[in-house]
Amino acid sequence: SAAVNLSCVWQNLESMACTWCAGENASRDTNYTLHYWFDGLNSSQKCSNHSVHQGTYGCTFTLSFPNVTRDYPVVRLLIQADSEDIRPVCASKNPTTLVKPATPEQLTLSKVEDDIHVEWSESETFPDNCLVYEVKYHTGDSASARLIQVESNSMSVPSVDPKSKYTFKVRANPKPECYSSHFYSDWSEEKSIGEELSSAFHSVLLITIPLLVAVSTIILLVYLKR
Repeated sequence: SAAVNLSCVWQNLESMACTWCAGENASRDTNYTLHYWFDGLNSSQKCSNHSVHQGTYGCTFTLSFPNVTRDYPVVRLLIQADSEDIRPVCASKNPTTLVKPATPEQLTLSKVEDDIHVEWSESETFPDNCLVYEVKYHTGDSASARLIQVESNSMSVPSVDPKSKYTFKVRANPKPECYSSHFYSDWSEEKSIGEELSSAFHSVLLITIPLLVAVSTIILLVYLKR
């Protein structure tokens, strides 16, 4: 039977990554080949970057256009097996529905008076004003995190508590007026700023202070009995 569960993601407007699974009756050692073409190519191209991981087949090929355009051709795919008994699969993909931005990088935090300024690197592959960012931050327990949406690569949190540690991470999402994709980027690595007494330190204080009081009381009683 033919390959199933074909799925593709256009990674950062630079490459198309497609995955699929073998059909129900295909043997485990079946090999597949992916070909692709779109308006602008003289002929179909063979995807050479194949992989197999835990039964999932994949292949990634370069797909990029000048970042001044927002009109992209439909990408046509053909998946063939090395056995004539397995039917080929043909599919058409609208790349604007498959866009996934790269993970934001170079996340930096700085204190500006009573505010925290957050900044990260801009994408070099997307047209201007085609990404929106989500910034998630929390103090202490991550379950109480706040989520803020911004349209630039920086933001500020005003009037922060100077005695708390703030932890931030960022992800990007294509704007609907540019792309009809619902893929978010992966979250950036977390960065923190400020200091916070850890729960372990609090526990040590809770044990140490009564112990010091008790020892001081004993020493005082011994001294008074002399």
